[in-house]
Amino acid sequence: MAAQARANESTSPIDLDTGIVEAAEAALSAIGAARKEIGQVIFGQQKVVDLSLVTLLSGGHGLLVGVPGLAKTKLVEAMGTVLGLAARRVQFTPDLMPSDILGSEVLDESSDGKRHFRFIKGPVFAQLLMADEINRASPRTQSALLQAMQEHHVTVAGERYDLPAPFHVLATQNPIEQEGTYPLPEAQLDRFLLEIDVGYPDREAERRILLETTGAAEYKPSAAMTSETLMSIQRLVRRLPVGDAVVEAILDLVRSARPGEGEASVTDKLSWGPGPRASQSLTLAVRARALVEGRLAPSVDDVAALAIPVLKHRVALTFAARADGETVEGLIGKLVERLG
Repeated sequence: MAAQARANESTSPIDLDTGIVEAAEAALSAIGAARKEIGQVIFGQQKVVDLSLVTLLSGGHGLLVGVPGLAKTKLVEAMGTVLGLAARRVQFTPDLMPSDILGSEVLDESSDGKRHFRFIKGPVFAQLLMADEINRASPRTQSALLQAMQEHHVTVAGERYDLPAPFHVLATQNPIEQEGTYPLPEAQLDRFLLEIDVGYPDREAERRILLETTGAAEYKPSAAMTSETLMSIQRLVRRLPVGDAVVEAILDLVRSARPGEGEASVTDKLSWGPGPRASQSLTLAVRARALVEGRLAPSVDDVAALAIPVLKHRVALTFAARADGETVEGLIGKLVERLG
């Protein structure tokens, strides 16, 4: 009985809480080192860097939207190096086939004349996959990537092949050139945890870009953590406590963005709104953002800060609303103001 009592004491809520705090402090140190290292090569895009970190720390996929030349590719390359992930890049084009991403079977013949099929893995078998200009691929290819994003495995010739762990997709999209593109279907958009808008750097950041990237030497980032460390932080994110006020704010925000559930002045302008996956994404993302900001618990401010990245690609305006000049960001902003 005494031994059983000691065992119960070793797994008491106090010890578990202490374990979470210790793990969180180690995570904060690793995240801070990663932010600093990425900041050595990506200038003037701290918000984009932080949102990308939130995406990966939450265990999700991100969609980077911005015009060419804003270091989206460089950001993904740097994150792969700094987070210790095996990264690959695929340039999406209209003639890209699913087998170009997933891999294919080839017929081998042995020395004794026997033939057998051998599977050659495609670039999707990476821990961090950059899908460059994802909307240039055909729907057939996009659907092949969708299975990988959702289920973390692929099926080729009836055989299942598991993807490496962790597995993340950071896709890029050009918002200004739409000729020859295939808009992502809503089902695939919903698989992206965040849509991250990449804007132009300010003047001082661009000055630094000019001076530090056009010389004879260029800074090469180094690893600040390993893939195992990243996965341990992802597990920690799911264990961090979320207060009732934050949960209620998430529910209020997401549900108010659905036609027929929120205020008519807003929802009448929506053709469709976010499903429960948006609530799940926001719950994970606010925890991860708290860690990135150096805190151990999320707040309602985190909900407000992540509202647009989480909801923007999960909401569509009616034709009448677009004709009146309404924007998705503007409507989400109005919903955030109602959070108080």
